[in-house]
Amino acid sequence: MWDDAFPSFLIGLREGLEAGLIVSILVATLVRAGAKSRLPQVWTGVLAAIALAMSFGAVLTFTAASMSGTAQEAFGGTLSVIAVAFVTAMVFWMRRSARSLSGEIKEKVTGALAMGAGMLVVTSFLAVGREGLETALFLWTTARAAGECAGPMIGAGVGIVLAAGLCWGLYRRVLKINLTKFFTATGAVLIVIAAGVLGYGLRDLQEGGVLPGKTAYAVDLSQSIDPGAWYSTLVQGVFNLTPTMTWLQVVAYAGYLGVVMTLFVRGVRTAAVKPAKPAESAKSAEPAAEGEPAEKPAEETRPEVPARRRPAWVIPAAVVAVPAVVAGAVVAFGGSKPADAQTVAVSEKECGKGFTAPKPGRQTFQMHNTGDKASEVYLIDPASNAVYGEIEGLAPGTTRDLVATVAGGSYAWRCVPTGGKAVTSASVRVSGGAAGKAVVPVSEADLAAPLTAYKQYVNQGLTTLVAQTKQLSDDIAGGNLDAARTDWLTAHRTYASLGAAYGTFQDFDKKINGRTAGLPDGVSDKDFTGFHRVEYGLWHGQSASDLAAPAARLAEDVTGLQKAFPTQDFDPADLPLRTHEILENTLQFELTGDADQGSGTTLATADANLAGTRELLGVLRPLLASRDAQLLPRVDADIDRVQKLLDSAHHDQSWTPVDKLDTTSRARLNGATGQLLEDLAPVPDLLEIRKSA
Repeated sequence: MWDDAFPSFLIGLREGLEAGLIVSILVATLVRAGAKSRLPQVWTGVLAAIALAMSFGAVLTFTAASMSGTAQEAFGGTLSVIAVAFVTAMVFWMRRSARSLSGEIKEKVTGALAMGAGMLVVTSFLAVGREGLETALFLWTTARAAGECAGPMIGAGVGIVLAAGLCWGLYRRVLKINLTKFFTATGAVLIVIAAGVLGYGLRDLQEGGVLPGKTAYAVDLSQSIDPGAWYSTLVQGVFNLTPTMTWLQVVAYAGYLGVVMTLFVRGVRTAAVKPAKPAESAKSAEPAAEGEPAEKPAEETRPEVPARRRPAWVIPAAVVAVPAVVAGAVVAFGGSKPADAQTVAVSEKECGKGFTAPKPGRQTFQMHNTGDKASEVYLIDPASNAVYGEIEGLAPGTTRDLVATVAGGSYAWRCVPTGGKAVTSASVRVSGGAAGKAVVPVSEADLAAPLTAYKQYVNQGLTTLVAQTKQLSDDIAGGNLDAARTDWLTAHRTYASLGAAYGTFQDFDKKINGRTAGLPDGVSDKDFTGFHRVEYGLWHGQSASDLAAPAARLAEDVTGLQKAFPTQDFDPADLPLRTHEILENTLQFELTGDADQGSGTTLATADANLAGTRELLGVLRPLLASRDAQLLPRVDADIDRVQKLLDSAHHDQSWTPVDKLDTTSRARLNGATGQLLEDLAPVPDLLEIRKSA
């Protein structure tokens, strides 16, 4: 929670201090000018700005809730990009304005005093409103990235309270802050955070179908980094960096950070060498903040003009009510809740309270967790337990939409609270329309036979691999490097064909097939071992004596893996996931050439990965065929297409290096692999193990 809270804490502190400084300067200027009677006008404008910001946040939240999942991704991604633009502009504006903020605000106040009460309200409203809208947008974006976590709201609240305390201290002259240094330091941190928000927003746009490339991964550390570890949570919560990122995310993150941070730092240095303006002779009553020039007092003040009396509460009530009414109208007519949406209660003791027979068609159900535990929620066919829709991890006290297409048939809710027993609601009958499409649930027992078959395949592959790596080691020990190059490729292809088992190989995979990424000394690092270490030596002119030890260690590690594999845990849920992940890694490493250490055979490895995917689909075929009859023919056609493209790069005993492919061939191969990944994407959902108790 605190990892998600930090970015919001920083924006709350910074924007709160910015708005608070403006308010305190307004108040101090009026007090110094002898116009205390105008203070309610300032607070009215401030109140209106706060009401507008809160109403804006409500509109964002409730209008997004009524959208489909894809539309929510696109909507959220668009607003994330807009938020980054606002934050970037705010950072640069405050860097330029910190020194002269007091003078600028005083000029506006003086002009407002001359033009009457209404302009003073408008001045304070505009001065605070911009920060309020920026804050609402940025907080909505970070809160959405954190999901159900309350961290962003807590962080923002703490930041705003601290900012208010600092502003009070500045106003009362009990502390001094170098505002220039403060806004420079926080600006640099916010630029880094905004880069992460930009990457997150672009990913949402890819998921929403607005931007291409959602399967073109530049970084995929999901196999080597625990996403639940404290450091992963910290980096993801603060910087919005995830173990898996697409090329678009990485390029946008690096480009934004490089360009914006460079301009920001250059601007700071430029400001630092400019000669300071002479301080004005007299101190004003504005907050004494170090880094701000003092303001000279007003020489004369216009006499107060008696105004027509009206109830003091009328204007404040109006400025609060108007944004709230407008926001309510937007939500009502824009729809936070579709007209036919049902609110259905979820808890440990009852499930489905408020559920009545819906009309046929696409329906939205608002699932509200009234219990004390997070819960999995499924809309099921009570006769077959087939699932029409689901929500995972519905937190206590929260409401989320579940959208499902309802047709003729029976429906019920099943709620599975964390650590508790499943509760199933009474069923209802829907008449009319064709039968609804549901996913027959998968249990661990259903995956037991495929898992056993796949383990046998891996055991046989490891037996073959032990002999092949022993032969490779013997080749090198005997000085026969030509034979070693041939035998290296044979052994490496065998290992690559065992793709679904990577997650269970644990530390052995890093020893056997590790890359140089993250190693301080690259190819010379002592921890660079395995196939790619031997590959580097064989194709970079190293002698047999140089390679004898790495080859022997490879054979030893493979033998150790063979012995350890029968006792290693293999989560049945990993089988469906690997159908997609094997080729994701292929697209990222083999088809880009990143995994190549000189042999130019990454397409041969891609071919082996494809064979491993085909084997995995073979053991899962009965389960898939009964759940989506059209999926397998489509995937089979995709696999055949990719296979033909790979075969065209295979000539006798040699393979065309991926960087030697012509532009058209390479584009076709990447496109066919991307299409295969798209068609494999439903497999993990179709074969997800769903809780029933």
